[in-house]
Amino acid sequence: MPWGSSTISKAPVLLPEEPEVIVRGNGCRIWDDQGREFIDFRNSLGPVTLGYRYPAVDEAIRRQLENGISFGHPHPLELEAAELICDLVPGAEQARFLKTGGEALAATIRMARAHTGRDHIVHIGYNGWLNALAPGGPVLPGRQATDLPGVPAAIAGLHHRASWNDAAGVDALLDEHEGQVAAIMVAADYATMALGADFYPQLRALADAAGALLIYDEIVTGFRIALGGAQEYFGVLPDLAVFSKGIANGMPISAYVGRRDVMAACGPGGVTVSSTFGGETLSLAAAIACMTTYRDHDVVQHLWDTGQRMWSGLNSIFTESGIPLQIKGFWPCPTFTTVDGTDAGQWLTPFVRMAFKHGVSLYTVPYVNFSHSAQDIDEALERLGKACAELSTTAR
Repeated sequence: MPWGSSTISKAPVLLPEEPEVIVRGNGCRIWDDQGREFIDFRNSLGPVTLGYRYPAVDEAIRRQLENGISFGHPHPLELEAAELICDLVPGAEQARFLKTGGEALAATIRMARAHTGRDHIVHIGYNGWLNALAPGGPVLPGRQATDLPGVPAAIAGLHHRASWNDAAGVDALLDEHEGQVAAIMVAADYATMALGADFYPQLRALADAAGALLIYDEIVTGFRIALGGAQEYFGVLPDLAVFSKGIANGMPISAYVGRRDVMAACGPGGVTVSSTFGGETLSLAAAIACMTTYRDHDVVQHLWDTGQRMWSGLNSIFTESGIPLQIKGFWPCPTFTTVDGTDAGQWLTPFVRMAFKHGVSLYTVPYVNFSHSAQDIDEALERLGKACAELSTTAR
């Protein structure tokens, strides 16, 4: 297989310490094919928000499996899931479903173009591989594009990169392409997400003044920093938004939601956004069970509290060990950075390798899930303390 995996970010690069494959998960722990156990903070790169084999979700999947997976007409679960997400997300008046966040974002781009009659798109942050079309923009999280293989120049010319918290840069793009921008699409920056308190209102004002739509990429922020994502947390509503990783505890589903008049762009007589598996029932059943658990058990507060316990504890270990790394950002979805401007890879790569060696699975954006208990966090910090001590000794 090219890359050795269908998901580039999952392909192991730190062998032999890193697991080559994962064969089982339970709660907040995973096991590889060698029987090694890891306390997991990768969580399938974000989708496992409640924990592996979470009972309410697995039971919902089993119940639906008895009745069928996919049909030639809509299943009632499709409407039930749409009603639930519209109840939970402030800016959602209507909703539809696809399988991945990237394709749902692509759908919103097509809808924005149809709704506005314009062609150009401003991208802020990584918006999925389908939409990694802006020269100089990220082709993967944290990986900027030097060129765009497979993207015709005519298409790349319609997509424009802007930086997080750079309202002036967005304004300049809107001026440069006056009357031509269909939408501003924004994914929050992990390390400096708090800056959204000013940036989201600025984007809303800029979009309104330019006659463009504002689209939120809530694939990471949705059902994580707040039940309704960044739009609830910061109190600024978009015209369209996409949710995916937080919806169904690992089952493949995405939702694109928004204002009723804008969502009409993919209705009868509008653009064609359609997929055979958009209404697949196992993922819908999982999504309903997952979102209901979020609503009824204050999962988001657990992610904030447990994340603070975990990542502030790790920051203390870094300081005590003299390792110039830090975890920065909102506790439910922070990222690794350096404290002194040192290249993060110089320290992060050996640290993550050492963490694997001591039984902790990490990624550049690490996540806690609802199944991480205080005892799990204490054990993980103990293991990482040993990893940092060994790394510090090796570095000297």
